[in-house]
Amino acid sequence: MSTAPILAGGEGALPRHVAIIMDGNGRWAKKRFLPRVAGHKAGVEAVRAVSRAARAMGIEALTLYAFSSENWRRPEEEVGDLMGLLRLFIRSDLAELVRENVRLRVIGDFRRFPNDVVALIDDAIARTAGNSGPLLAIALNYGGQAELTNAARRLAERAAAGALDPAAIDAGMIEAELDTHDLPPLDLLIRTSGEHRLSNFLLWQAAYAELLFVDTLWPDFGVAELEAAVADFARRQRRFGGL
Repeated sequence: MSTAPILAGGEGALPRHVAIIMDGNGRWAKKRFLPRVAGHKAGVEAVRAVSRAARAMGIEALTLYAFSSENWRRPEEEVGDLMGLLRLFIRSDLAELVRENVRLRVIGDFRRFPNDVVALIDDAIARTAGNSGPLLAIALNYGGQAELTNAARRLAERAAAGALDPAAIDAGMIEAELDTHDLPPLDLLIRTSGEHRLSNFLLWQAAYAELLFVDTLWPDFGVAELEAAVADFARRQRRFGGL
């Protein structure tokens, strides 16, 4: 689905593809003297609110950074809590996604997750595969560097087998090997919680995306905050290296 970017911007422009680094659940809980899992639970509620708002606004694709390849470094108990919340989200929200004609996509190596979680994800993807509406992509055990490494390895293997001329490799070929090959070009990348880094998220895809860093902790990021982010995007002029 990915195509070359179209010059866009100015009042009224709507991003086709929005990605969000959902950061700040732990700090949200700490401010309220609650365990970290309470922040993650509140973060799931924010996922519901923002994904519904994105659909209502006409955003074609929403990608959410839910579990990075580095998140395995967190305490085992917290990783277990996150797996439990993922199970709960799929079981409780899948019917709505099917009803709302949403196509669920997962980017990243989610097959490292527990077998029952993998089965739930596979079932959710299969049950929404025939939908023709907006895309909801969830990044699970995802890392941008690993994604690029895997893409380069696959192209190198084809070249070594004589099926590909190395001189013919271009950006389009690399993009076709990425997890996001069937998503629209990334227009707007938002990070919550006041941090100003990409944290290994969509490194290739963010090359010409508009970046927005907000202080709001993820559980407090809702409809109004998404609308403000889209309004900010609409005021920007995107030149993609041109004038």
